[in-house]
Amino acid sequence: MPTAKAVFITGAAAGIGRATALTYAAKGYTVGGYDIDETGLQSLADDVAARGGTPVVSHLDVTDSREMAQRVGEFADAAGNRLDVMINNAGILRAGRFEDIALEAQLAEIDINAKGVVNGLHAAFPYLRSTPGSVAVNLASASAIYGQPELATYSATKFFVRGITEALDLEWSRYGIRVIAIWPLYVNTAMTENVHTGTTESLGIRLTAQDVADAIVAAVDPPLLRRVIHQVHFPVGAQTKASALSARLPLWLQRLLNKHVSGM
Repeated sequence: MPTAKAVFITGAAAGIGRATALTYAAKGYTVGGYDIDETGLQSLADDVAARGGTPVVSHLDVTDSREMAQRVGEFADAAGNRLDVMINNAGILRAGRFEDIALEAQLAEIDINAKGVVNGLHAAFPYLRSTPGSVAVNLASASAIYGQPELATYSATKFFVRGITEALDLEWSRYGIRVIAIWPLYVNTAMTENVHTGTTESLGIRLTAQDVADAIVAAVDPPLLRRVIHQVHFPVGAQTKASALSARLPLWLQRLLNKHVSGM
């Protein structure tokens, strides 16, 4: 029966999910990679094995609660009934003026970015509870600091992620489960290839998928000080850290700052 630590990652076929899967593979984890891109998952499985991890991959539509529960259960069984890290990474981004983005596209953002996280957390809970020192990781965004123009619905879904992370970190502390959020700004992946907004023009797209993967691994096993203060939110990169500091400003000043950065 496997004794290695186990990590379950949604949206694992490419981008941040793939980089995170390979980073955990190098640490000897049993790595669960789940996505709707089954071709990408097959190459991921080969790469995980080559890095020293044990791959478990399968199709997953995160908006389907039944499939989520099935996949998490299958993975926990394959990993020796343990789930050390649950990473809700799957997400989509649609950029542009709110009125110009098709309603169906915006509702898909809500389904994947918000509903998908709820499905993942709900399915993972019993396995996290039975695994000492377990951590649930939710991919948030710097856009959850202040609502972002040209990313209105995406930004709103990340506020949702922020809220559920904070609430469950308090609720689940009685079971010894940490719930944390990772906060990158724009990341150079397929998700941002065709994104052109005021903030991408003014701030650029500077982070890599590996930057975020490294931040996830560090946040899951943080240094003593961050454990003592029980840090919940982990900004990635200098720009996001600066943005997080701006959240301490009065709301009217935050609005002016975001208006300037976005060119509105």
